[in-house]
Amino acid sequence: MSERQRVNREDLSTTAPRRGRRPGSPNTRAAILAVARQRFAQQGYAATSVRGIAAAAGVDSALVHHYFGTKEDLFVASLELRVDPRVIAPTITAEGPDRAGESLVRLLLSVWDDEESRLPLMALVRSIFEPEGKALVPEAFGRLILGPVSEALGLDEPERRMALVGSQLVGIVVLRYVARIEPLASAPAETLVATYAPVVQGYLAGPLP
Repeated sequence: MSERQRVNREDLSTTAPRRGRRPGSPNTRAAILAVARQRFAQQGYAATSVRGIAAAAGVDSALVHHYFGTKEDLFVASLELRVDPRVIAPTITAEGPDRAGESLVRLLLSVWDDEESRLPLMALVRSIFEPEGKALVPEAFGRLILGPVSEALGLDEPERRMALVGSQLVGIVVLRYVARIEPLASAPAETLVATYAPVVQGYLAGPLP
């Protein structure tokens, strides 16, 4: 190859304009995830589209599906949790409706007491107090956990009951893990299960005022 041919080939490889959207790469995957997290947090699940995420990330929507699968898969990935929240509902309801309250509290504590699981969850909870992230936790908690639990248990007044359950569980998280209020912060998990499981079970299956 002559020197002139070599130079011309290098010129084409470095200066020729790229057409279309950006091809896939590890950086592209990270960019998609960052955009998805922002959109889901600001707009909520229903108002966020894969097409809109792809456009904002500068890729084709097919590439989003290639990396993440469905819109729900992308939403779960954007939460950046060690535990897929979609597996929680079957775990909670596996022992039947009479044990669901205990299962919920016990699972909550087991996940949050694990330091590696707690770190990303802390970031997620703190987003509640940020205007740009206010939709993320309600969507994650309600859509992926409480909604499926309610459906599996066949609850009457499901929205009311699960709102009460959610208020109790979020209260435990904020006081025990975020604010570190004693004696809640250092109480043994079994003590908290014995304390809160009957309350949560009452919200799930007991009479409501």
